[in-house]
Amino acid sequence: MDVNSEPAGQGGATRSAKAEQSEATRSQLVAVARNLFAQRGYAAVGTEEIVRTAGVTRGALYHHFKDKKDLFAAVYEAVEAELVVQIAAAAVSESENSLQALHAGAQAFLDACQSNPAVQRIALLDAPSVLGWEQWRAVGMRYGFGLIQATVQEAMDAGLIDKQDVRSISHLLLGALDEGAMLVARAEDAGDTRRQVGQSMTRLLESLGPRS
Repeated sequence: MDVNSEPAGQGGATRSAKAEQSEATRSQLVAVARNLFAQRGYAAVGTEEIVRTAGVTRGALYHHFKDKKDLFAAVYEAVEAELVVQIAAAAVSESENSLQALHAGAQAFLDACQSNPAVQRIALLDAPSVLGWEQWRAVGMRYGFGLIQATVQEAMDAGLIDKQDVRSISHLLLGALDEGAMLVARAEDAGDTRRQVGQSMTRLLESLGPRS
C-alpha cells in the first residue's frame, strides 16, 4: 500500500471542501463589493478596500476575477438576478391575471429603482458606463426580457392584450421601462419623477388592452 495515498473517499471530500471554500470566498467578494459599489459607486471603490473588507488576499480576488471590472460584472449580474426574483414575486402576489402582473411588476421595478441603492447605483448609473452599453443590455435582456415576454404572451393568450408580435411589444415595453428607470434613478425630487413615470407606464400598459 502506498503510504502517501489518501484513504478511499478522502480525496473527494478534500476537493469538495476546497470547492466550497472557494465558492464562499467568491460569494464574500461579490457581497462586499456590492455593498461598497452601492454606497459610493464603482469609481470611488478600490480593490484594496474590497479585499480588506472581505478579509481575503488580493490573490484570492484575482483567482476569481480578472480585475475590478470583472468583479463589478459579477455584482451587476447578481443584482439583476435578485431583482427579477423580487419583481416576479410581487407580480404574482398582487395580481389576479397576467395583465395585472405586468402592471404590478412594472411598479415594483420602478420602486426598486428609487429605493434600492444597489439597483439604482450599480444597475442603472454605473453598469452602462463601466461595462459598456452592449454588455449592460445583454445582462438586462437575459433576466428582465424573458419575464416580460412570458407574461405578455400569457396575457395575449388570455385575451387581455390585443394579438400582435409578442417579441416586438416585449422589446418596446422593456425599452420603456429602462428609460423610465433611468429617469427615476437620477431624479432628486422627492418621488415626483417616480410617480409620473409610474402613471405613464400604467397608461401604456392599459393601451395594450383589446379594442372595443
